[in-house]
Parts: sequence; structure tokens; C-alpha cells
Amino acid sequence: MVFTNWAGNQSGTPAEVRTPTSVEDVVGAVRDATRTGRRLRMVGTGHSFTGVALTDGIMLLPTGLTGVRTWAEDRVTVLAGTPLRHLNELLDQRGLALANMGDITEQTVSGAIQTGTHGTGRDTGGLADQVTELELVLADGSLATVKPGEDLFDAARVGLGALGVLTAVTFKVEPAFLLHNRRRRLPLPEIMSSLDTMTSANEHLDFFWLPHTDACLVKTNNRNPGPARPPSAFKHWLDAVFLENTLFGAACALGARSPGLIPRINAVSAAALGDSESVDTSYKIFTARRDVRFLEMEYAVPREHLGQALRETRDLVELMDWKITFPVEVRVTPPSDAWLSTAYGRDSAYIACHMYRPTPNPAYFEGVEEIMTRLGGRPHWGKMHTREAAYLATVYPRLPDFVALRDRLDPGRLFTNSYLETVLG
Repeated sequence: MVFTNWAGNQSGTPAEVRTPTSVEDVVGAVRDATRTGRRLRMVGTGHSFTGVALTDGIMLLPTGLTGVRTWAEDRVTVLAGTPLRHLNELLDQRGLALANMGDITEQTVSGAIQTGTHGTGRDTGGLADQVTELELVLADGSLATVKPGEDLFDAARVGLGALGVLTAVTFKVEPAFLLHNRRRRLPLPEIMSSLDTMTSANEHLDFFWLPHTDACLVKTNNRNPGPARPPSAFKHWLDAVFLENTLFGAACALGARSPGLIPRINAVSAAALGDSESVDTSYKIFTARRDVRFLEMEYAVPREHLGQALRETRDLVELMDWKITFPVEVRVTPPSDAWLSTAYGRDSAYIACHMYRPTPNPAYFEGVEEIMTRLGGRPHWGKMHTREAAYLATVYPRLPDFVALRDRLDPGRLFTNSYLETVLG
């Protein structure tokens, strides 16, 4: 079997593939790997753009470890391979919800938290910040349950799979709630002059700048008492399926064939942006459909550097005359206490750059990466970057503690791979 990720830019051939259906199966696989001198990784659904999940040893597929193990009033424990989209549906059936989440729900819960998946939030952080307990199989084959107050808990929530194989995750949940979603077209200069006001005035702010234009699509999500006012079936199809996927995909394909047309294509797209509002179940507002394949790089910078990072990115695109179809996305989160969270210890802003998969532009990512690292940026662990351990140690204060804990728990490097050797040393 050849494992290939969603974007098609990472692939590998493991020596053996297993699909465990129980914790005991995972324990057995870990012990077999140790006995035979092979390495071991559990993959998710392949939505990382880096090689974080690859292995040349035993690859564990998560599809047999799904579903809810236990329910409580404000907690739910799910098996590690459960897709986020299924978790959302199960929670909703019980009148419960996660406080915040990213916009993609295809990932497994373990894959999402291990790479630091986040959404956008003024007061609530990413998925790892909603975890209250982890169960994982360690390199010696033992089963550990870790809780707040333990170093392993703060390290393993965004653990890159380097400390053990997650088998179950417990999330804090709350009563289901509605979000008022407002979408507006605003000019980039107006956003730049009001970033602090916009981030403080909204529970969830997300905006997309369309290169070669001054147009931005601004999305704000705030809790609402109701009643629900979801978009009609036609409006949902028009926005989420046709405009944001079918038509956008056609525009990307046209731009790939004729790059000189991209500024005009983006101008037409900007003119088509319209204002809209809806009130709906939180997970339906948080999440989006993404059919067009792309490559992505995302950096978290200190919140106070967001304006500078965005201005320099815009100026660089104009200076170099790169033809960029995909919007640049901006989000924010509060500080996190997970050691390898991109938001560890600081209010953070995220700038995500995308490229249409058939037309990669390494120079674009390299140029933006230079800006972000100069501002103390931290790369998303599951998205493309070129940073190595020496740089990462300068922006992650707890990286030395993480590496020391890894040395103690996995001295034989059972769970390593080329990506981890690069980012952890």
C-alpha cells in the first residue's frame, strides 16, 4: 500500500499496514514494532500537507477506532479515529457542542489535535484547548491516561504523534448553541485600520483577502439566542457548493491555463462577493466544504504583528507579480498552554497562504515564510514549511522540555520519522 495525503504532495510506503479495532490491538502493534525493530505511526485522514504521518514501518489506520466511549454532562470520550464530522453529529443529537473548531471536519479527532488544528476565536482556542484527558499507548507498550496538571498532558495534546499513539480523547463540551454568521465584503485598507476593534468586537473573526484586489470577505460569528434562521437549501447550495467550490474550481483551472488572466478572474470574483446573514447550529456555521485541492502554508504570529505581516505579504505579492488565485486567510486565537500549540503563551494571529494544487509556486511560500519568521512566526505542524529544530526552539519556549520528555518516553525513537527528525532534532 502507498499512503498519499489529501493534497497529493506527500506519500510513503509502509512495510506493513494494520487497522486496529481495540486498544489491545494498538498495544500489540507497538510491541511488535519494538520486537522487530520497525518504526510505527498512526495516520489520520491525510489532511496534513507535511510528512508528519508517514512511516516506513508499521502504519496504523484509524478507521477501526471510532465512536463514543462514554458520555457525561460536560464531557465526551471518543475513540481516536472518530472523524470530527461524526462527532459533531453525535453531539448535536444529545444537545451538546464543542465551543470552537476549525473549518474542516474530515480529520480524525486525534489527527486534528496532534497537529494543532484550530479555528478562530477571541475567547476560545483550538481543539487541543478543549481536551480534558488523553489515553495513549507509550513506546514501552504501556497504556497511559493523562490529565491536566501532568507534563505529559500539556505535551501530548499537540504531540505530533511523537510521544505515543492516541487511542481516546476526552473533550469538554457544552449545551448546543446557535451562531449568527455575517458575511460582508470590505476593502482591505478598512480592515487594516480596524483590526483591533474587529477582533475584540466579535467572538469569531475570519477574513479572506483576494490577491490582486483590495477586496476581503469578512466572516463574523457570534452566539445568538435564536430563533434559527438557516440559509435555504438553494442558498446553501449556491454559496457552499456552486460558488465556493464548483465555480471557484473552474476559475482556478482557467488561471492555471492562463496565469495572465488571474488578476481579472480575481476582480470578477471580488465583484461577486455579497453580504449575507444566517443563524444556525454552531458546527454548521464553523465548518465549510472544501473540494478544490490546494497546498497550504500557515504561520501564527504574535497578534500585535498581524497588521505588519499582512501588509508585507500584500506588498510582496505585488512586488514579485506572482499570480495568486487563492485568497489569503486570517484568523485569531487566545493563548494556549499546550506546549507545542502555535498559540502557546501568546495571543496569536494566523495568516494562511494557499496555492492551487496543479500550479505550485514555491517562491510564494518561501517569500511569505521569510516575513513570518522575521516576526517570530510559528508554522502550523500540518502545513507546509521549511523550519527546522534550531529555529523552532527560538519560538517555542517549551520545545526543549518536549524533547526531553520524548527522550525519556521513547529513547529508541519508535515513533519517529523524517519530519519529526527535522522539527525536533
